[in-house]
Amino acid sequence: MIRWLALIPVLFVPAALAEQAQKFGNIEVHYNAMLSTDLLPDVAKNYKIDRSPTRGIVTISVLRKNAMGVAQPIPARLTAYMVNLNNQLGDISMREIKEGSAIYYLGEFRVVPPNTLRFTVTVEANSDPVREVTFTQKFYQ
Repeated sequence: MIRWLALIPVLFVPAALAEQAQKFGNIEVHYNAMLSTDLLPDVAKNYKIDRSPTRGIVTISVLRKNAMGVAQPIPARLTAYMVNLNNQLGDISMREIKEGSAIYYLGEFRVVPPNTLRFTVTVEANSDPVREVTFTQKFYQ
């Protein structure tokens, strides 16, 4: 977890951050959603993300506590979608990013600020039960 958290300042503009997580026993799902314009230009280019005021990104990291209680990234299968204030549904294709021991997932979606989106992410990690994470994010112009 420490390595994943250490990547956050490198990946994103610090003012756009607010770490959020849900815990399910020894599994933690960390998530964040923001406008792609909040990414530093070099980071967006490196991850092939278009910076636009109408494009958003969602990041997900799945961690499991080991026997010593230390949270470590684990691979997972994710499905994600979002719903806007007009109840319009949008699927979000998630892609896995591996950097050293860090594993996280990025997905892009369309958003027209101001808007509030409700995200639902289904997480399947190994033989663990399927987990569902739901959160909302406000987007401003």
